[in-house]
Amino acid sequence: MKDKEKIAIFIDADNAPAAKIDKILSELAKHGVVNIRKAYGNWKNLNLKSWEELLHEYAIQPVQQFDLTKGKNATDIALVIDVMDVLYTKDVDVICLVSSDCDFTPLVTRCLAEGKFVVGFGERKAPKPFVNSCSRFLYLDKESEPDPETTSQTQHQKLKSDTRLMNLLRQAVDAVSEDNGWAQLGLIGNHISNHTSFDQRNYGFKKLSDLFMAIDLFENKKSKSGLLWIRDKKKAKESSK
Repeated sequence: MKDKEKIAIFIDADNAPAAKIDKILSELAKHGVVNIRKAYGNWKNLNLKSWEELLHEYAIQPVQQFDLTKGKNATDIALVIDVMDVLYTKDVDVICLVSSDCDFTPLVTRCLAEGKFVVGFGERKAPKPFVNSCSRFLYLDKESEPDPETTSQTQHQKLKSDTRLMNLLRQAVDAVSEDNGWAQLGLIGNHISNHTSFDQRNYGFKKLSDLFMAIDLFENKKSKSGLLWIRDKKKAKESSK
């Protein structure tokens, strides 16, 4: 087995906040070592000044793209070309795309088809197909955290009304549950990771267990060994009839 995964990060500087670079690199450090670091944009544009000040500090290679035609995504095309080049000429395990604007879904699916793990970073305006196609996607802008004393019920209702989230959690629990309906949290997390792009932090929770405990549609218990088990209340009720 390889000790550390090799990572290549490609930043759409026109559509990514420079202030979040620490968060991005810290997250990638969990996966391995970032060997290739590139940022794309028109570096003569004053709007990229915040990124320009960080390039040397974080050893990020700037790739110049002039605004030759207004409205044309020359930066995005250059980024895609470089990703494909790295995909076939470099020994890389993880591809990281940082952007909130253009839909890089076809690029992500191609990287996945080549056996790469794809991590995406962007703001909540990022196209859903791009977000969902990544192996993992983290939002760089957070929703305002509710006051647990006054709005916990509102938060619970918001989570429960998210049909996609509820289906994802229920399907994961059902897929790895034992005959009694209980499923180990670790197995649930693994199943979700293999199924779609998901990270509980995008919903305001540090751990997956915190997310489950915030939803009254699931019950939980701890085994003597300390393992956390989750069960769908609806399924448990149906099986007891």
